[in-house]
Amino acid sequence: MRLILVFICLALLTTLPMSGQQTTILSLKDKVSGQPVAFAHVLAEILPPAKGKSITQMTNEKGEAEFSISSPVRVSTSFIGYLQAADTLYPGKPLTMRLEPMVYNVDEVVVTGQISPERVDNSIYKVKTLGTLTINQKAANNLSELLAGELSIKSTHSSVFGSSVMMQGMGGEHVKFLIDGVPVIGRQSGELDLDQISMQNVDHVEIIEGPMSVIYGSNALAGVINVITKSPDRQKMSVSAETYVESVGVYNFAATGSYSKGRNSISFTGSRNFFGGFSVVDTSRHDEWNPKLQYEGELAYMYRVKRTTAKLNLGYYNEEIRDYGNPHPTFNYDKAYDKYFFTNRWTARGEIDQKVFKTGNLNVVTAYSYYNKIKNTYLQELTTLKKSIYVGVDAQDTSWFDNFLIRPVFSNLLANTLLKYQLGFDLNYESGGGKRVENGLQSIGDYAAFLSLAYTPLPQISIQPGVRGIYNTKYAAPLVYSLNVKWNIVEDLIVRGSMAKGFRAPSLKELYLSFVDANHTIIGNPNLEAETSVNLSANISYNTQTAAVYNWGLEFGAYYNHMKNKIQLAKMVGDQLSYTYVNVDQYYTQGFDVNFNNRVYPWLKVVLGYGVTGRKMFNNDMLKDNGFYYSSDVTVQSNITWRKPALEFSVFYKYSGSYPDLVFDDFKQLQITTAEAYNTLDINVSRWFFKRSLNVQVGGKNLFNVTNLSTSGYLGGGEPHTGGTNSTPMDWGRTIFVKLQYNISK
Repeated sequence: MRLILVFICLALLTTLPMSGQQTTILSLKDKVSGQPVAFAHVLAEILPPAKGKSITQMTNEKGEAEFSISSPVRVSTSFIGYLQAADTLYPGKPLTMRLEPMVYNVDEVVVTGQISPERVDNSIYKVKTLGTLTINQKAANNLSELLAGELSIKSTHSSVFGSSVMMQGMGGEHVKFLIDGVPVIGRQSGELDLDQISMQNVDHVEIIEGPMSVIYGSNALAGVINVITKSPDRQKMSVSAETYVESVGVYNFAATGSYSKGRNSISFTGSRNFFGGFSVVDTSRHDEWNPKLQYEGELAYMYRVKRTTAKLNLGYYNEEIRDYGNPHPTFNYDKAYDKYFFTNRWTARGEIDQKVFKTGNLNVVTAYSYYNKIKNTYLQELTTLKKSIYVGVDAQDTSWFDNFLIRPVFSNLLANTLLKYQLGFDLNYESGGGKRVENGLQSIGDYAAFLSLAYTPLPQISIQPGVRGIYNTKYAAPLVYSLNVKWNIVEDLIVRGSMAKGFRAPSLKELYLSFVDANHTIIGNPNLEAETSVNLSANISYNTQTAAVYNWGLEFGAYYNHMKNKIQLAKMVGDQLSYTYVNVDQYYTQGFDVNFNNRVYPWLKVVLGYGVTGRKMFNNDMLKDNGFYYSSDVTVQSNITWRKPALEFSVFYKYSGSYPDLVFDDFKQLQITTAEAYNTLDINVSRWFFKRSLNVQVGGKNLFNVTNLSTSGYLGGGEPHTGGTNSTPMDWGRTIFVKLQYNISK
């Protein structure tokens, strides 16, 4: 009898786990290639559905997610590039789901300018996204390198002012640069140095071309580029380290880490980037491209409950640039003037996202940004290697700028689902000071309210008007408006059209900052007028959205911009090296681009692009209208996966046609300086090792060895950094690189 009781007890003990929590593994694999789908989102809901009874997980690098369940759950998947899928997971029974790939990622979710997060194909704006995969394939260290090969985005790489871009024929001063929705401060001559925006810990970059002044206000006449960082709750625990070495003398190192437990998540990012300087012909101490050292760090915290998400980010950036002077004849060539430039940027950002009622959402972002630029000049003794502070006019200088932002936005979907709206306030206050700032201290406030409506009378048609009212403390701002329309003619064919008005008030630097060095002088102009613009654009795209092995797509876009009172640098009368900002009465840009995408999944992807941009400008008192001056570019991007040895090859080619620069001479007549055409080519190969923990990438950049570009035409009033010469530094030539990335995650 006792023996029978023992057996009964053992049987009960062995069945207890079956009635309690059991660890059950869900595996996700690519249906075509059979490879694991890592870092996909999985939602598990208890059957039958019960309010609040759901679990969210993310697959690891093996494509697996663990669930502790005691009853069947309904699991559904969501991941960029794959069709959504659903199945039932039973306790103790492993399940493998094979996901069908979507070649052109139409289900990718974007947030920039949206009333609520939308899939790319549902967005009323034409949004281009550059994700982690593209960042890795390009081996991009900063935003400049990521954008350099993109169609219809002209990148400039200045040895003095850093890197910048042009969109739709308008410069970087007309592009709003955001990091997680917060404007980046620290522009020089209106341009933001994109070398200072690191790609470490970046999830993806969203690009919208065309005026976005209704949503983002000033500086958004040409478009918006929003850098979205990785969320700290992506994984339970992760650590990664990355090193990058380039033959020109670039040595970079970065590390990131994150940890999540319960409702709390925290992450950190740190990097050190070093560049030793470069000249085409090394004949002196002075380099065309100055040595540079950058440090960057960020700490992020997230708290998430069912209807509320709170985030806090603290970031710091430091840069040191050394401009070594040539031996000076005054000191019998035994001494030289060396200049050191220091940049510091602090950013504190807080965000609360709160679900309100059943269909509403309140998002509040507040941020404080501080930026300073320090210039120190030393007298360097070349024989003893001792240096001392040089006392002279403008030899030492410090200028600073800060910005405070608060942006509450309420979005709601009405019960009939035909109409949703977004109502927000955008409060910006910027101040700056220093001896180069007029009167030592200046400030400007920009306060606005905006409303955007999305009306969907039919499932295939969306209409979205928007309006923004602005109060600027220095300028009378007009009412800014926009109208966007999207029509899904058929499932794969989408037509978009827009009309928008833009507004940009001059920045504090353009108004009050004076910049002086040995090569040129830039004087602020407090009498500048604000810029206004009108944009018309259209886009038609066709992308096959089936999960077939072969897919293709074709896109065509066209635009027209008319800007009044464009702010531009112009040479001051009687002084060849002095410049100031002036208003140009009329400025026009127009152009188009064509993209052809095709892919044989999963081993080949090819994207071909062709774009043309035309520009013209004139003052109302000019003798004649010279018409448009055009430039063109061609891009080829290809990725090849060799499956058996697991090698991935990436090729990025761009042809940039001859580029006419439009300037005014001393008699206010239009003159043209044309930079020669050039080709760039980057090729690299990468492979994962140790179960996708270690990635090794080797490649070459700028393989056509582009360095200085020759210019022709009018040279007497070129850009201040050219000094009137017939060539301009463009890049530092052909290089090879090695990049190692090591990841540990759970």
